[in-house]
Amino acid sequence: MAIRKIRTDGDPILRKKSKVVSNYNDRLKVLIDDMYETMDIAYGVGLAAPQVGILKRVIVIDNRDEEDGNRFYMINPEIIEKEGEEVSLEGCLSVPGKQGSVKRAKDVKVRYNDLYGEEKIMEAEDFLARILQHEIDHLDGVLYTDKAIEMFEAESE
Repeated sequence: MAIRKIRTDGDPILRKKSKVVSNYNDRLKVLIDDMYETMDIAYGVGLAAPQVGILKRVIVIDNRDEEDGNRFYMINPEIIEKEGEEVSLEGCLSVPGKQGSVKRAKDVKVRYNDLYGEEKIMEAEDFLARILQHEIDHLDGVLYTDKAIEMFEAESE
């Protein structure tokens, strides 16, 4: 496993649309493992492949701090249903030092593939739904700052 460089706002790769994954191989597993390690070292809850310079439709999520939290990856994720809406603060590893209030769906249903190319469906609500929408936006070259109602300097810890 390796820690990869996280691209930041202004890097043109963050504005490009990622390619659908069609080769399910060991290189894909290495990418996912590297993304987990990179996300962990940066204390993130999600990371999309474009954020580490790879234009593939792959995301990793870790919301283990939540009560029912878990850690997982998605290949070729696609939101197939949205319901409700709420405004909440978001930050991003690619936009350091900032936060913004963003309106997102409260509940989502996502279709994706696993490492074997098998299709799966996941339903998510609240914070997990927000993470999924944020990371899937990255795959389309969209940053949360594009959707933010208001931007703020992030509070230091």
